[in-house]
Amino acid sequence: METVESTVIQSDLVLPRKKTKRRKMKFSFLMLGMGAAGALVLGTIAVPFLTPYNPNVNDLTAVLQAPSSTHWFGTDHLGRDIFTRVLYGGQISLIIAVVVQIISVVIGGLLGLFAGYFGGKTDKVIMAITNIIFSFPGLLFAIAIMAALGPSIFNLILALGLVSWPEMCRLVRSQTLSLKEREFVEGGHALGANVFRILFRYILPNCYGNMAVIATLGMASTILAEASLSFLGLGVQAPDPSWGSMVNQGKDYMFLAPWYLFVPGIVMFITILGINLCGDALRDYFDPKMKSSR
Repeated sequence: METVESTVIQSDLVLPRKKTKRRKMKFSFLMLGMGAAGALVLGTIAVPFLTPYNPNVNDLTAVLQAPSSTHWFGTDHLGRDIFTRVLYGGQISLIIAVVVQIISVVIGGLLGLFAGYFGGKTDKVIMAITNIIFSFPGLLFAIAIMAALGPSIFNLILALGLVSWPEMCRLVRSQTLSLKEREFVEGGHALGANVFRILFRYILPNCYGNMAVIATLGMASTILAEASLSFLGLGVQAPDPSWGSMVNQGKDYMFLAPWYLFVPGIVMFITILGINLCGDALRDYFDPKMKSSR
């Protein structure tokens, strides 16, 4: 009997310890992600004060120089400072990622609200369009759009925005279907609230948490997609810097100047990892099961 009781007590003590370790680990990941993403954001904002070089000016006397105190990340095949170009490339990538996610939130959020709330033919039409877009691989669909419209930053944002909203739409629709049956929505109807007040005052605010998670994770996917399109020559055009185009150019000098290839790749990896860690932490924060455990 004593053995059983002691076992139960030990198990009750072990579970809180495991939960505490998990919380500490997730908090560490959150700090790591925020640190990586924050360092990039600060670097792209303060880049004029961090480096004296112009990202698009060639210097043929400093071609393919190794990392040094003068050029922290070395130089490329035209003598341009890689540190400067990486930061300016990150600036472009972040702007594109933010704008694309704004498009995704606006289009996907509105269509998801209308599909979930009105149902019927509205729901069928919206979900049919969503399923059609989902039936194509996102990157291939974006490549087709860029091939039709031509390479430019505006067309790149448009292409990535058109392929990013269906996931947001499905999320908001599923939450709207659940929320519109709740008591506070029925109370709004009883008080005479119109449709737009019900949608944007009662339902939409309860979707913000999960929408923020999807948008954060979508930023990482957008940065990777932008780099992929730029690698193929369909994204940001020369001489403007882009991580994808830098990797594409650096592959030709892999053995002669490996920093040219690996530096933008490593910076992109750290940035995407940091954003994903932040998104994962947000998902845990808004998860009802995690809230109950806290």
